[in-house]
Parts: sequence; C-alpha cells; structure tokens
Amino acid sequence: MTAVPSDIAIAQRATLRPITDVAADLGLTEEELVLYGRHKAKIVVRPGAERPRRGRLVLVTGISPTPAGEGKSTCTVGVSQALRSLGEDVLVCIREPSLGPVFGIKGGAAGGGYAQVVPMEEINLHFTGDFHAITSAHNLLSAMLDSHIHHGNALGIDQRRITWPRTIDMNDRALRHIVVGLGEMSGGPAREDRFVIVPGSEVMAILCLATGQADLEERLGRIIVGLTRDRRPIHASDLKAHGAMSLLLKDAVHPNLVQTLEGGPALVHGGPFGNIAHGCNSIMATSLGLTLADIVLTEAGFGSDLGAEKFFDIKCRAGGLEPEAAILVATVRALKMHGGVAKQDLTRPDLAALERGLVNLEAHIANIQKFGVPIVVSVNRFLTDTQEELDLVADCARRMGVRVALGDFWARGGAGGEAVAREVLDILKEGKATFRPLYDAAKPIKDKIETVAREIYGADGVDYTPKADKAIAQCQAVGMSETPVCIAKTQYSLSDDPTKLGRPSGFRITIRDAYPSAGAGFVVALAGEIMTMPGLGKTPAAESMRVLADGTIEGLF
Repeated sequence: MTAVPSDIAIAQRATLRPITDVAADLGLTEEELVLYGRHKAKIVVRPGAERPRRGRLVLVTGISPTPAGEGKSTCTVGVSQALRSLGEDVLVCIREPSLGPVFGIKGGAAGGGYAQVVPMEEINLHFTGDFHAITSAHNLLSAMLDSHIHHGNALGIDQRRITWPRTIDMNDRALRHIVVGLGEMSGGPAREDRFVIVPGSEVMAILCLATGQADLEERLGRIIVGLTRDRRPIHASDLKAHGAMSLLLKDAVHPNLVQTLEGGPALVHGGPFGNIAHGCNSIMATSLGLTLADIVLTEAGFGSDLGAEKFFDIKCRAGGLEPEAAILVATVRALKMHGGVAKQDLTRPDLAALERGLVNLEAHIANIQKFGVPIVVSVNRFLTDTQEELDLVADCARRMGVRVALGDFWARGGAGGEAVAREVLDILKEGKATFRPLYDAAKPIKDKIETVAREIYGADGVDYTPKADKAIAQCQAVGMSETPVCIAKTQYSLSDDPTKLGRPSGFRITIRDAYPSAGAGFVVALAGEIMTMPGLGKTPAAESMRVLADGTIEGLF
C-alpha cells in the first residue's frame, strides 16, 4: 500500500474552495459572513433572521483513549465527507484546537490524513482569535478583582476565599500554584493564585453553552469569583466586569466556518476539554448547523464516560438538543493496549490481548445505550490491523446488539467512510432514538455524582474528602443544587486511576474538591488527581516545529 503523506503535507497540497462558495452551499449570503481571508469566515446571524431547525444530530464519541490513537476528529470529518459524496446535505460541528496540546502532545487537532478540516495550519494556531478573546475576558475579570481589593475592597471579599484563577492557553505546570502581588505596595495585596488552561476556563464553558450575546453577558455576570468572610458569593456582576467581558467576546461568540479537505462545510467553534470541562463545541454552532443542513455531525471529547456523558447531560439540556444517533470510535490498537499490550508491540497481531481489551468497548457501548441513542461502532483502520483482529472487534459489537462498520478515513478520506456513513443513514431512517438524560438535574449534587460514577464509570460508589464535602455544601448554599454536574477525571480510564485500563471493577471514585461554575450552569467535581493545568512532556511536539524560508510550516502533524 502506498504510504500516506503527513497530515500537514496533505493539507498544504489541498486546493481550497473560496469560503464564500462553501457558505453559498449552506444558503448563507455574504452579508451574513465576516471574512478572515479567503478560506475562513464567521457567521453572523442577525436577530430576527434565525432559521428553523431542520437537521438531525449525530454525536461522535470513542472508547477510553490511549497513546495508540483512536481518531474521533478524523472519523467525524471522514463520515461527513462520505455522506456528502452520497448526496447528503451534511455539516460538521467540532471544537477548536488548544495551543497547549498542539505544542505539547498532539502536534495538531484538525483531523488527520485525508479527513481534515482546512486551512489546517491556521485552525491549529491562532485561527480567528477566539481563544485569545476568551483569555482576555477571563484575565480582565482577574485584574478587576485584584484592583477592587487594592482600592479598598468595598465588597468585603475574603482573600482566603478567592476562587477565580487566571488563564493561559499553554501547558505550563509552573503556573499551577503561584503568588501574585509581590513587590511594591502599588502591586496590590500578595496572595496565592493559580492558572488554568483556557479550555478549562469557565469563560470558555460559558461561550460554548450560551445561546446568544445577551445570554452570554448574563451568564458572565453570574460567575462567582469568591466569597466574603460571611461566605456570601461575589459575582462578576458585583465587580461590574461582565459588560466589558462580553465586549471582548463580541466577535468570538460567532461560529467559524471552514471546510473539509473535500470541500464540505464545517463549523469549528469553542474548545473546552472533555476531561476537565464539558468537552463539546458551542451550542450556537450546533444550533446554527441544525438550521443549515439535514445532518449535523458533532464530536465530544475523549470517551463516552467524559465528553459524551457531558454532551448528553449538560449540552443537550442547555441547548434543547435531541441527538438521534451516535458513532462510537474504536481501534484494534487501542483495544490491544486495554488488553495489556505495550505501545511498541502493537504492530504484532495479538488476538488474546484484543479479546481482553474488548471489555472497554463493551462498557462504552453500554454507556451510550443508557441515553436511548442508537449506535454504530466505527472501527478505524490502521495499516497493521489484521482481518482476524478487525473481525473480532466487529463480532463484539454485534453481540452487544449494535451496528458496526470499518472506517478507513485517514488513508482514503470520504471514500473510506462510506460503510460507516450508510449505517448512520440507516439509523436515521429507522428513527428509533429515544434520547433521555441520565439523571434528574433537580436531585442533590451527591446523588448526581453517584449516578454518573455507578452507571457510567462502573464504580461501586463515591468517597468524598472533607474538603469536597465542604465545597459541595457551599455549592448548595449559593444556589447550585439543581444543576448538572461536570466531573473532571482522567480520560485514560473509566475509573479515576489512569493506570486501570480495560473495564475496571471493584473500585470507588474519590471526589477531592468541587466548585460552582455558576455562569456555565453546572457544578464541577474533581475526581482523583486530575489537574486543570497540564504540563509539557519530556519531548514536546513544539521541538519539531518551525517556519521555513518560504513560509511553509513544519511539525504540525
């Protein structure tokens, strides 16, 4: 088989359509576009010009990720390309890449091979500036908070109970715990502080859950930055910061239009991580997509235990969305890792290890079925997969009563996704979805955490540290009892221990802390050792990146 070029080489060779032509395919006029060059645009829908929803929503999720790779974004783009080649009116809605993983581990996050969104380099780097706007809005609130305290603290904020961090879109472990206000007295009071990565910022979550500019500003005003000595919450609106924050986000709020390698439309907007946040692209992009196309494919971060659960329980509630199908991405390589094979040995056939690892696939199938959404398992093919291994995975899916098809998106683009696309079309034709969230949001916070832990993770129960108990009580005291929960935990395991692969059993989840995301509208519960500011590895992807003399970029892969 002919070797497939690198992702960036494929993207750089592509002939892109003018974005105005892509927009015209969706029925959009130039008056509804704000152009960012010839191949990117923001879509601005004026109040009163909204279209009715007509599309059908399909979620793409995956098994528990491994260093072997699964390819959810590649699958999402590839299936859309296949549906388009079959004559379907389809649109992709995915998240924007974060600079942290791009320069840390991924080296790029716009799909792969012949199933990418383009212009790939621009999407992976600064794109249309949305992440920078979110960073500025978040840090404006941080600056106004410290300035208020410096100038007399009229609101009586207890500096020991400030909960609002700062943010940056880069993996930097040195910023997890810092001290601010050092130096002269004009620098303000010294206190402990911390940074979170932008995809974990509450402003990012708010942007992705807001339904429009007015809702965005109202949600920003609800942000809780800390407490007074008598534990009264202080909101961004108390600091009169939410109007200016909304101003900084006035362009970022609009969805971004780009295209796939095969010229189909794609909305790339928002980027919360699925492990430390809710892991879904913006409601505004998804809702807009459902007015512009017959089928909308959207992706949720990591596995069904993280992004998919939060998509169903958080995003669908907030946006009034009704998903009708789900694609569950799996690979032979990843399942062999769940069966105990080391990464360097994955090219060797090992049916016994694959059989052991299939329990992870079974768990994720069972998870999605609990939401009443029909599934097709997409087995993303690698060149080293044997037919016997592929057949074993397919047999497992069929035993679980779900559809299964082979996906060869990376090497063949849309042509390699037709089998999966046809299964999706059959699911939509049958119309058997009975979507329902997992829990009643009005239940107590601990009940909701327990439900997710037992039903989705497979835990025997949940333990809480004293700190978590106090934090949950405080969430209830500030009126956050009847909201969804967003559990932050490792993506590598169904448990809160990243070393427990496959389908762990006989374990309990430990919640070590919790805090209210009042603007986003959910309570965040931190499980295990999950961190909201990642660090760089020993050999970050950034080491291989550079710009050549002719302006060509190397190292995004």
